[in-house]
Amino acid sequence: MRNPIIICDFDGTITESDNIIAIMNKFAPAGWEAIKDQILSREVSIQEGVGKMFSLLPSDLKENIIDYLNHNSRIREGFTEFLSFIKENNIPFYVVSGGIDFFVYKLLEDHIEPSKIYCNRADFSGENIQIQWPYSCDQVCSNQGCGCCKPSVIRSMDTEDFEVIVIGDSITDLEAAKGADYIFARDFLADQCDKLSLPYSRFETFFDCKLALEESLEVKM
Repeated sequence: MRNPIIICDFDGTITESDNIIAIMNKFAPAGWEAIKDQILSREVSIQEGVGKMFSLLPSDLKENIIDYLNHNSRIREGFTEFLSFIKENNIPFYVVSGGIDFFVYKLLEDHIEPSKIYCNRADFSGENIQIQWPYSCDQVCSNQGCGCCKPSVIRSMDTEDFEVIVIGDSITDLEAAKGADYIFARDFLADQCDKLSLPYSRFETFFDCKLALEESLEVKM
């Protein structure tokens, strides 16, 4: 049996809510909702849409945004215990997120070292925030414009000797989940796993993930 490697989403998975939507609700001027609807209808790509939304925000809001998320973003219950468990069992764990570095790193600084985090980057050198895409789609990706392309990131890793486990909640996790050996899912992703008959466990807290993983490791032993 292969050992597991875990690829975990951030917004709506590690955190209880989507931080990009929270930022837009709090700080963005009128017009961001129309861009969000275009993303959801696939009229524009995730990369194009998220870039447009952040370009509505002045760069000098950086510290205000970080302070707002520090006070309002919540880490999902059981996450600390889950990290302790996978560390004890030497299970590789990576966060692969469509979020932006300046808040993803900040919210995870007490939990995960930056080298284990793949996410988009923000440039505050101009008048408005500009997003950079260091982990964009490779040539194999059929979507193009994913922003942080999770399947492309996974393909760049040496996973041949591992059982790939994806943890996520939304449409941005679906393509990665399709290529995974197993999935921990909630919300939209769980519904899609049902429709596509993908192998998964539904979770609400990371205690659920920990229990399912414990049982899986016991079976393998």
